[in-house]
Amino acid sequence: MPRLLLVEDEPAIADTLVYALGTECFEVTHTLTGADALAAAERVEFDFAILDIGLPDMTGLDVCRRLRERWMIPVLFLTARDGEVDRILGLELGGDDYVTKPFSPREIVARVRAILRRSGGRMPSPSPQQQGNPAAGGGRTLHHDASSMRIHCHGEALDLTAHEYRLLLVLLERPDRVFTRDQLLVHAWEDPGAVTDRTIDAHIKSIRAKLRGVRVGAEELIQTRRGIGYVLSL
Repeated sequence: MPRLLLVEDEPAIADTLVYALGTECFEVTHTLTGADALAAAERVEFDFAILDIGLPDMTGLDVCRRLRERWMIPVLFLTARDGEVDRILGLELGGDDYVTKPFSPREIVARVRAILRRSGGRMPSPSPQQQGNPAAGGGRTLHHDASSMRIHCHGEALDLTAHEYRLLLVLLERPDRVFTRDQLLVHAWEDPGAVTDRTIDAHIKSIRAKLRGVRVGAEELIQTRRGIGYVLSL
């Protein structure tokens, strides 16, 4: 699991981010002050840092400067200020991105993943299904071929769009886990804020049709949890 350092002195914001990042397989260490963050960085080798600029003992810019003296890790700044000077200063110090409060937790998760991909950093480890193992149940089988980036149903490759592929892969990676629409948007879209939750419903309908096209009944693998989201039921 990628280790992430979160430095945020507002408990409500921190709790939301810890939960959102934790559900997406990030190991989060949360501190309230810059001093505690620097002490934690001495003990743990972090893969990513999210720094609030307005901390009680020092600024997030100061924390970034101190971290960058010894470690080169990606940094995302959080701030209540939307000034151009703050943004430029933060990025000049080595910050990789800059988000102004208020924000959506799913946006933060998406940005962290995008920065890690660009920087070649460690991502959440793939499950056996990602690596190409079959997921089967009741005689119905889905198989992910990681090398060709194709998902097969009963041995037949599904003709999926890029978003349909990512969406089905998320469900296939963790069968029997219920995903909310927000979680699925974060995984399957580069910019989840640009689409609505109903986009997930439309893509699930399309995936089910393609599963049924291979074998009647295969569409039932994807179950709807009313008011919550979707689950691949094996």
